[in-house]
Amino acid sequence: MFSLYDILEYIGTFAFAFSGIRLAANKDFDLFGAYVVGFVTAIGGGTIRDLLLGFTPFWMLQGSYLLCSAVALVFVIIFRNYLIKLNNAFFIFDTIGLALFTVVGIEKTLSLEFPFWVAIIMGTITGSAGGIMRDILINEIPLIFRKEIYALACIVGGLCYFACICLGINPHITPIISAMSVALTRIIAVKFQIGLPLIKKGEKNL
Repeated sequence: MFSLYDILEYIGTFAFAFSGIRLAANKDFDLFGAYVVGFVTAIGGGTIRDLLLGFTPFWMLQGSYLLCSAVALVFVIIFRNYLIKLNNAFFIFDTIGLALFTVVGIEKTLSLEFPFWVAIIMGTITGSAGGIMRDILINEIPLIFRKEIYALACIVGGLCYFACICLGINPHITPIISAMSVALTRIIAVKFQIGLPLIKKGEKNL
């Protein structure tokens, strides 16, 4: 039987792999290149998280994550004509992956009895690091370093998770609320063009 944690991780893996493959397709990558980008997007954040927590990366213990990324590749191939018309496909799947992986990172860290501030950091890394690797591979400036709110949405999700625990909300509902807060933060920020101030150079280079 799959636990809620497993379900969230598989859905997040598919969503992030899809987002990576979709962007790789826009850059005219071949099938292998697109798969690599999708797989790295899906497992990048979790790999860094597990290494920091002192564990073997999760995908090295279970090959199903390789298969999940392959399913995302097949999905893009089969529905490519429809996805081309669906301009928001990347944003939708990337947001889903960001939200779910943030929760996965938080829950795994808390299960190891680390402090909650560590859990928020690990959730942010799990959610956003794969996207950084994806953008580097396709030669784009990572979203996390641009004006668009990305990692900050993960932090909001972590704070919501902490608030739910403090309020004694059902532990099965807490991950859902946390994931929704990540997704809503990102959607609202993009829709209303809300972002952090940019650091601009002055008249003289420092």
